[in-house]
Amino acid sequence: MKLFWKATSLGFFACGLLFTGVIFTGCYSPSSNPIFSDTPIPPVMIGSPSTGYSAVEVARFHIGDSVSVALTGLPEIIEPHVEPIKEDGTITMPDIGHVQAAGKTAGELQNEIYNLYVPKYYRHLTVTVNAGDRVYYVTGEVKNPGRQLYAGQMTVTKAITTAGDFTDFANHKNVRLIRANGQTIKVNCNKALQDQSQDPLVYPNDQVQVQRRFW
Repeated sequence: MKLFWKATSLGFFACGLLFTGVIFTGCYSPSSNPIFSDTPIPPVMIGSPSTGYSAVEVARFHIGDSVSVALTGLPEIIEPHVEPIKEDGTITMPDIGHVQAAGKTAGELQNEIYNLYVPKYYRHLTVTVNAGDRVYYVTGEVKNPGRQLYAGQMTVTKAITTAGDFTDFANHKNVRLIRANGQTIKVNCNKALQDQSQDPLVYPNDQVQVQRRFW
């Protein structure tokens, strides 16, 4: 009889421990550490929220970019073809004519040119595409106006900084971004510094114009 009550007591004690464990487990929330979190981590966007452009988009050719195309591995030597991308987004290659270049990366353009030449014109060919210097321009009321080398993702406020920042006479609220295709965007840099969605991206061959204030 004593053995029966002892076993029964041990059973109740074990059940009590199990019940307590369930209660504490039920109150546990997922770890805030992303490695263990049950909530997926949103992807990191590169670029301003208003544009959503990625690094790949910035690396694509734009109208006005200088493109060098070398054709090698042929019996005869052909000089590299160097040409700025025209307003219609194309370059003109010997034999194959117009090739769409704007909107493509160097690798994508290489593949397209290769497929247009091989096997119709050549059996074997190596195509190498390179971009010339990519630049943008900052003019008006900045300390060092002129041509600036495009070395990576750039916004209007950053472009002004690369040009030495505003002069004392600059109108911070009236800055114009002029795209290579002629589109004009008015930018209030005071707002852009507070909200990056108001700070548009600058592409090669764009122009940032800083207006002069009247008082």
